[in-house]
Amino acid sequence: MTSETTDRTPGKPDTADTADTAGSPDPRDSAPQFVLPLVVRIEKSAPPARTDALETAARAVLVMLSDERSTGDGPWARAVRDWEDARIRKVVRRARGAEWRRAERLPGITVTGDTAEVRVFPPVPLDGWPKDLARLQVSGTELDDPVAPPPAGPGQARLWLNPELRMSAGKEMAQVGHGAQLLWWALDDADRAAWRAAGFPLAVRTAPPGRWPELTASGRLVVRDAGFTEIAPGSCTVVADFPVRAV
Repeated sequence: MTSETTDRTPGKPDTADTADTAGSPDPRDSAPQFVLPLVVRIEKSAPPARTDALETAARAVLVMLSDERSTGDGPWARAVRDWEDARIRKVVRRARGAEWRRAERLPGITVTGDTAEVRVFPPVPLDGWPKDLARLQVSGTELDDPVAPPPAGPGQARLWLNPELRMSAGKEMAQVGHGAQLLWWALDDADRAAWRAAGFPLAVRTAPPGRWPELTASGRLVVRDAGFTEIAPGSCTVVADFPVRAV
């Protein structure tokens, strides 16, 4: 599922505005556009649980951002910088069987959860996808939770989903990836190192309906969607929070 977030990358934004609702030109639109590909493994006989897939996708984004190959003079660093200099786009595709095995042979990182496997790849040009990824399906990624997820635990970042929106699992995976990225940018080096060393503990939960207005108005990190698919432009999709930091 395609999802775009626009942001103020160098300044560590507090909001990811995925649509320019005012219609004013943005200099990032003139830059070459890149996308961060993610592929979720969905086998017919053993699909992952929905929340586990969302959390694994969010961690996969963080693993890519923090990997040595993505920073400094690493082999993926230029692609990551070019991606961050333009609109922040993520696309989630699904694969199974031979499709998944082909995807695993491409440069990237596979992140696993309890039931989910998500492979994240270095950013690619918007119109320059590797053939083995371009052929994968985007739409229709639907997953369920066999049991309700438990309450978030201590030390976990929170990625709160908008209870008023209905999105496919693929769409939500991209949205929580945006939220995790905002948290990463907002942390200082010491907090980043500690979060990474702990394995990026986080919890994706749907916000209680009565609390959503409070969350979006609280100064916490907010993701808004460009509205290319499924939902209206400018919709608030995720509020990201790191309770350890008393945001």
